[in-house]
Amino acid sequence: MAYDTFQNITIQQLEALIYLVSERNFSRAARKMFLTQPSLTKHIQKLEEAVNSSVVNRENRGITLTPEGKVLYDIARKIVYLRDDARDRIMKLKNPTAGIIHLCASTIPATYIMPKVLTAFKSAYPDIHTHIISTNSDEAIEMVSNGSCDIGFVGKKPQSRKLHHDSLWHDHLALILPKAFPQANNHTVSPEELFQIPFIVREKGSATRETLDRYLRDHASRDISGMNVVAELGSSEAVKEGIIAGLGASILSIYAVARELRQGVVFITSIDGWDIQRDFYVTYRKSLTMTPAVKLFLNFVQSFQLPE
Repeated sequence: MAYDTFQNITIQQLEALIYLVSERNFSRAARKMFLTQPSLTKHIQKLEEAVNSSVVNRENRGITLTPEGKVLYDIARKIVYLRDDARDRIMKLKNPTAGIIHLCASTIPATYIMPKVLTAFKSAYPDIHTHIISTNSDEAIEMVSNGSCDIGFVGKKPQSRKLHHDSLWHDHLALILPKAFPQANNHTVSPEELFQIPFIVREKGSATRETLDRYLRDHASRDISGMNVVAELGSSEAVKEGIIAGLGASILSIYAVARELRQGVVFITSIDGWDIQRDFYVTYRKSLTMTPAVKLFLNFVQSFQLPE
């Protein structure tokens, strides 16, 4: 592999790879970058020519990274972060309340909580821009640890000694059922019934799945493997669609299903004697040198009250 081909790699090509991984789809990634799909495809092709290897596997269900793509993706995130950090520092010299903040969050905070936080923050500090990546809790914690983002929001307590964390918001996990399931008409189901119901689980690395698995071990001496699992899906939105379609039930955050419960397209049922709760945490590196913008955001989010 000739070294000089790597000199042809551009930051826009690296950004195309980052957006493609985030969206898992060429057309959605192109829209996020304000490009046409052929233009984004060309960026990826040029990247693959420079590397002399395929970087993504194109599949019907979306894209996945090749081993070469994973290496390039990790480096791309760092390069783009360093570029934006340089811009942030220069902007800070001109305006201490301006800059860019890089955030990452697990699915529930990213989808159902952070939009409210960011809307309020943007209203208070219009010159500070935020960039957020949605992933699962394990990957978000890793991104904070390796410096790919400034601040992370996750549904599990980080264990790394390099990270500081604070509990921000409380969450309740509830059994959500399709309308067609007979249990949807019951106020409660027994724990034993739970193990018989067709069930949809989140992917490994999800804090929702980890919280459920730990609760099952503590309260039923069993784990997810003992459930009647019919599907494993990669996001709460996908799980909800599976529930609405009648594929199975699941245990989800009340933040994730508030709208669907109001619309009556899914039903919530208690599990007799069970109460599954957790906290969402904000986390950042202890060694992080915070810019004024990051400090403002951290103070803002720690005092932010979620609307009822």
